[in-house]
Amino acid sequence: MKRDFIAIDDWTTEEIQALFKLALDLKEKQKQGIEHHLLKGKTLAMIFQKPSARTRISFETGMYQLGGHAIYLAPTDIGLGKRESAADIAHVLSRYNDGVMARLFGHDLILDLAKHASVPVVNGLTDYNHPCQVLGDLLTVIEHRGSLDDLTFTYVGDGNNMVHSFLNAAQRLPMHLKLACPEGYDPDPAVMKTAKDAGISTIELFRSAEEAVQNADVIYTDVWASMGQEKEAAKRKKVFKSFQVNEALVSLAKPDVKVMHCLPAHRGDEITDGVMDGPHSIVFDEAENRLHIQKAILVTVMGN
Repeated sequence: MKRDFIAIDDWTTEEIQALFKLALDLKEKQKQGIEHHLLKGKTLAMIFQKPSARTRISFETGMYQLGGHAIYLAPTDIGLGKRESAADIAHVLSRYNDGVMARLFGHDLILDLAKHASVPVVNGLTDYNHPCQVLGDLLTVIEHRGSLDDLTFTYVGDGNNMVHSFLNAAQRLPMHLKLACPEGYDPDPAVMKTAKDAGISTIELFRSAEEAVQNADVIYTDVWASMGQEKEAAKRKKVFKSFQVNEALVSLAKPDVKVMHCLPAHRGDEITDGVMDGPHSIVFDEAENRLHIQKAILVTVMGN
């Protein structure tokens, strides 16, 4: 049976831990110059409704390093859900390729692709979640802390697709997850309830960033207005003003706190230059680890 990677909680704790282990092994092999063509001769079709530097570069580079090839399909190449249905394109790509990665707006489209494709489908992002990013983030935390044990993780900002994936992860990996969101910008209540009901992690919602970062091992933030929300940007700047990750906020967390951002960053809005480029930042380590965790995912779902 084929295996898709659509959401973190679709996979077991043991399977996620295996992805982390494989990612670190592949990262070391790449560092040592050891060939690891585990997907030799295989192709990955990459569907983009939303543009992205890191998603395209990391998946293309990853497939090359694994001995395969990635094919970039821009929004105008398919017109997914408009010019051609997700079901039809899933059937066609399954005849040509060994896997599909899609970075989309609507989550329903990734579900349709996965339902109708006979090859593995990997979620490169939807408006609902961003699972590759979050597993890469947690891999980075493991590298810096040694493990995820007793982790206090504070997210500051909009309750968006990033938060949904952290809530999905909290159903499989125990942590103290603290979310600081302005009123009216909470994550989906159903996703919150499911994560809490799983009983694996402690999950709290705060209206004060200062309160939320107390005792944090990691402070995480994201843009205040995501792609597709540009018209709300001016309003959101006012609403989120007190949720900026700046030097004063970081000083309230643990002395060795790590600061993360999924990028792209709007410096001076959700994060300051001093924090982004400062001693607590591991932002570019996590950006690199997108490559390694995605390689692990691709090998797991597309390998023999």
